[in-house]
Amino acid sequence: MTETQPRLTYVVGRLERVVRRQLDEGLKPHGLTTPQYTTLSILRSPGVLSNARLARRALITPQSMSQILAALDAKGLIVRTPDPGHGRILQVKLSAAGRSVLRECDRVVGEIEQRMLEPLGARERSGLKTSLTACVRALGGGL
Repeated sequence: MTETQPRLTYVVGRLERVVRRQLDEGLKPHGLTTPQYTTLSILRSPGVLSNARLARRALITPQSMSQILAALDAKGLIVRTPDPGHGRILQVKLSAAGRSVLRECDRVVGEIEQRMLEPLGARERSGLKTSLTACVRALGGGL
């Protein structure tokens, strides 16, 4: 690396901020924030997650996840029911409205990703995803 070229970590950080800004703008007309969209996306997967596990997957604190779930519940995008084995734990699932808004937002996110990846060929796109996934895992970020 030369002094005139930015560090890779800087470029990755810039990309994250640009993507976040694009997501915020694209999701706003659908009534969602980026963390709310992320939470709905996680809830699409089968299985039941605790608030703490949802928070870890969304890269936020459990307290922030509680606020996000309350907002999604108020919008009718999720359904929370008591866990049959533990009354204090609430199971969270997407409602029909949640699945619908998630489909709309997936299209928005797909368009953003398409614009971002437009300069790359198919092989470069695949390699980029593989490489970034490996970097996340190397730093203990899961995926």
